[in-house]
Amino acid sequence: MGTETPLPRWFTGLLAHRRWIRRTEPFPHVYVREVFTRPFYDRLAAEFERVRLEQPELFEPVGEGSGATGVNLARVRNGPLELFLSRAWHDLIARLVGAQDAVTGDIEGALHHHAPAGPRGLPRHDLTRAWFAGPAPAPDAVGLAGADANPGIGPGDDERELVRAVAVLFYLGNDEWRPGSGGETALLSAADPSRPQSAVHVPPLNNSMVVFECTPRSWHTFAGGNTAARNSVVMWLYQTREQAEFRWGGAAIGDR
Repeated sequence: MGTETPLPRWFTGLLAHRRWIRRTEPFPHVYVREVFTRPFYDRLAAEFERVRLEQPELFEPVGEGSGATGVNLARVRNGPLELFLSRAWHDLIARLVGAQDAVTGDIEGALHHHAPAGPRGLPRHDLTRAWFAGPAPAPDAVGLAGADANPGIGPGDDERELVRAVAVLFYLGNDEWRPGSGGETALLSAADPSRPQSAVHVPPLNNSMVVFECTPRSWHTFAGGNTAARNSVVMWLYQTREQAEFRWGGAAIGDR
């Protein structure tokens, strides 16, 4: 991390400091088996379950091509889940993939729930745009999308056009999952199912995580066929449209 501002002690004390693995295939990503200390992970999992059981009306279909239901993190942030909306977490994730000079401090995040027997999702690379209201956040703050904490799908007054820069999937509350239960995250070498693909299947093990930059190659999807429910925290960090176009070209950036 060089001469960058150190992460605060309250935050690093929650991390398990286990081995974080960098992989290159089928595209660069970071995989972590034990992200948080056991006591803090237990708090996160308990809060996820509380929200799912006590406020099921908050979970709505995520969108086309996904069999998940979800709720924006900003709507359930009063508790341990607040960590995922902290600047410390944002900066850690950006440093993991070397994107700290590109990201804007803006965050989008949600709790996702896939019921058993979920369908396979559509492959996506997540290099897509959104509009955030208000000015860019200060260096020690984060920006959350829109008045209802969801990014807009079209421009409006005083809104900034941003593009997803980094994707995060953190798995929790999957106590019934076993090898063979399905529901992994498939990382793919191509989006066309008719072409041979090299794939890595990331299991939804509790307290594990996969992180990757959103690029024209970062194809991934929910593998489906799950015999047990699959729960996760899904997040994105953002970059400016100009930054994304400089790196990937305007034609590579999709709509939501």
